[in-house]
Amino acid sequence: MDVRELWQKMLDELETTLPALGFDTLVETTVPVSITDGKLILCTNSEVSKSLVQKRFAQQIRLAMQMVLPMLDDVEFITEAQKDLYINKEEVLRPVCHNFEETVFIKKYTFDNFVVGKSNEFVAAAARAVSEAPGKKFNPLFIYGGVGLGKTHLLHAIGNHLMKSKPKFKTLYVSCEKFTNELIEAIRDTNEAKKAFREKYRSCDVLMIDDIQFVSKTDATQEELFHTFNDLYSAEKQIIISSDRPPKEIQHLEDRLRTRFAWGMIADIKPPDLETRIAILQKKASEQNANVSNDILKVIANNVQTNIRDMEGLLTRVISYASLINHSVIDMDVVKEALKDYTDDQKEMISVDNIIDAVTEYFSIDKEALVGKKKNKEIVEPRQICIYLITEFLTLPLVKIGEVFGGRDHTTILHARNKIEEQCKTDGRISVYVKDLKDMLLKK
Repeated sequence: MDVRELWQKMLDELETTLPALGFDTLVETTVPVSITDGKLILCTNSEVSKSLVQKRFAQQIRLAMQMVLPMLDDVEFITEAQKDLYINKEEVLRPVCHNFEETVFIKKYTFDNFVVGKSNEFVAAAARAVSEAPGKKFNPLFIYGGVGLGKTHLLHAIGNHLMKSKPKFKTLYVSCEKFTNELIEAIRDTNEAKKAFREKYRSCDVLMIDDIQFVSKTDATQEELFHTFNDLYSAEKQIIISSDRPPKEIQHLEDRLRTRFAWGMIADIKPPDLETRIAILQKKASEQNANVSNDILKVIANNVQTNIRDMEGLLTRVISYASLINHSVIDMDVVKEALKDYTDDQKEMISVDNIIDAVTEYFSIDKEALVGKKKNKEIVEPRQICIYLITEFLTLPLVKIGEVFGGRDHTTILHARNKIEEQCKTDGRISVYVKDLKDMLLKK
């Protein structure tokens, strides 16, 4: 990607975490100049702006850069007077297909700063065991859980540990989407490109594939993934896979892959309890050298219950806002003002009962009929939509959702969710129903 595309993606990340005033007046007005010597060069419009951006937002900008393009080392801020020194020095960042050095693990994601609680202690122990003896224990390791619960953190923690303990290992981290895209490019290119692709993925010591739920349903992708898995497994090389759902619930996944993913250890990350969420926020506040009381942390922890990333984003927003207004004490007034425009907290506070009530009201049906055994179309369609919305908003296991709906089997729940998911793409009537109900739940 070029420097403008990189900066735009970073702005998309920063807009959700920074105070609106600081983002609009200081960050968004900053101009990307070049990528030079592994640094992103950003130009501010004055020395005053440069000083303010460095003081208040430099850390958040670096974190956003690591999320978008972790191969970069740092960010440097300059003014217009220095711009000419950098403007013709931009580096083109195009990793070579077979170069294992393109995997740069995010340095802040380590085992030491992964907060362990009852919801994740098993998966954290499994990840540590794999990092200590790759290919010997829990192979493959399949980690699944909802968005923002720490799956990517654990994968990078394994990578960072291996980089120190086994520096000669070829450790490769890739998203499922990137794996697919590289395969498509290799197929379109020469036979040498195909060989390079296979050499890259089948000769590594540790292969991590993130977000496997996005696996392409094309035969070529799954065929390549199947043979890559077999080669690595036969050679006792470590395979680590992450997903937002267990193998048996991944759509379009061939049975032979589904079976292989279950050969080793399947470990799930559940949403953290209140004590763990507060501990995570304490560590986050400490990293930012911010003094935030436990009462304030508890308020933030109660706002976001199922997404650690969003919860940390709220804390960062509060700390940044307090810094922006030069408020040395972060009290409840600061919190309320910093979060007054935040709406996603409503989504996180939604419960199963909220969703059922919204569906029964929207379709004018009884709750008993919705969760009961009736199979006429007037009830079945709203019931399937209700199940789909529960899986969209919450991270409940399918078995638990089945219990809500009269003890239905998890496969029935999975079928309902997948059916509505597909109909949202092809049936305008269903997509309108789902949109209306989401708006009702989010109170838009």
